[in-house]
Amino acid sequence: MKAPGGSPPAAAEDDTRAVERFERNRLGRDFVVGDIHGMFTYLGLLLDEVAFDETRDRLFSVGDLIDRGPESPRALEWLDRPWFRACRGNHEQCAIDSPDPEQLAFWVSRNMGGHWWLDIDPQRQAHFLRAFARMPLALEIETRTGLVGVVHADVPPFLAWDVFMERLRRGNADAVSCALWSRQRLSDVRLCMPVSGGVDRVYCGHTPVRGTVRRDNVYYIDTGAVYARSGHPEARLTMVEIHPERHREYAVETARRP
Repeated sequence: MKAPGGSPPAAAEDDTRAVERFERNRLGRDFVVGDIHGMFTYLGLLLDEVAFDETRDRLFSVGDLIDRGPESPRALEWLDRPWFRACRGNHEQCAIDSPDPEQLAFWVSRNMGGHWWLDIDPQRQAHFLRAFARMPLALEIETRTGLVGVVHADVPPFLAWDVFMERLRRGNADAVSCALWSRQRLSDVRLCMPVSGGVDRVYCGHTPVRGTVRRDNVYYIDTGAVYARSGHPEARLTMVEIHPERHREYAVETARRP
């Protein structure tokens, strides 16, 4: 399966730092946003609602910037903004893996939303691959109330945060898979134990929920923004202020016209 206009680009070298850490924001506020999935117009509405100041404030993302929504190509534009940082989601990973024809077929055929990828030329695909390969697997943010962790999918049950981060740095396959794909903590209430290891709280996306869900000190904030396109009236994009407020939620309904 090849993109139109020539052969697919070669795989980008994964040159990311697996974990990226940010010092406390002394000037403004920090926010973390749930899965965007090509709904960047609504993210703009949220930023307007909180009077986001690009000179002082910072925005962090749980990943899955692309697929299923209409504005996936805008991901590059957002990744270029100095106040925006995103960890890698499983959908970015699908793009990274797409130079392999079997992986490309998996991405496009499993209703994951990769069809937009086939509409852009290989040169532009290469730009995306380089940008996605630079996305870390986890973020650590110093805040007024303690260290905040951001990872796309999940933290392994019974594993301390600092140990998890070290395994991601080493490229441990099980740790990487959990960071990108796991739904274990949400699917099994017996695994609802606080994440220890120096982190105050953790924000994840990946699993769509009707409203934000808290499992001890882990928050799931993918409130299914893109599913408004499938007729779900409760779909919304959620953003949380994590500094200096500890946890203050904002949301915009994506079923309404922007």
